[in-house]
Amino acid sequence: MDNQQRNSTMASNDPDPPNTSGDPQPGDLIEIFRPAYQHWALYLGDGYIVNLTPVDESQAAAMSSVKSVFSRKAVVRMQLLKEVVGNDSYRINNKYDDNHTPLPVCEIIQRAQVLIDQEVSYDLLGSNCEHFVTLLRYGEGVSEQASRAIGAISLVSAAAGAFSVLGLINTRSRNRPF
Repeated sequence: MDNQQRNSTMASNDPDPPNTSGDPQPGDLIEIFRPAYQHWALYLGDGYIVNLTPVDESQAAAMSSVKSVFSRKAVVRMQLLKEVVGNDSYRINNKYDDNHTPLPVCEIIQRAQVLIDQEVSYDLLGSNCEHFVTLLRYGEGVSEQASRAIGAISLVSAAAGAFSVLGLINTRSRNRPF
């Protein structure tokens, strides 16, 4: 096991990590562990990946910037995996293969190549880098990361609403004239 694979295994909190052994194969999903989030890419072959980067940043800055998470537009770029990963860790993570059938590899690669250098919409919750690569691999955009975020936002909203109602009820009972 090389350092990159060892680092990728250690970076995961997943008790049953997806395949991290061996070299990525064309069409594989690559999960890159950034300090505050996971970035996703699709392996093309020969050390290259395709991924989304912010429109308004240089390629070098875009690779590690948290600003990429808040961007509204992105550019599809073909880059070397090792350059995009930098000092972070990664793993091969085709975690949706049990529930979604991957398209044929030649179709996945062709779909990705057509989009290189194209500008696309980006939305953290509805059209992020994980949605992008799963759309290429499965023909359907899926993002567990976005689903968790939406669930957390819903929970916080529900809690805030409950506290607001409780505060209103409590205020009314204190303001009674009797």
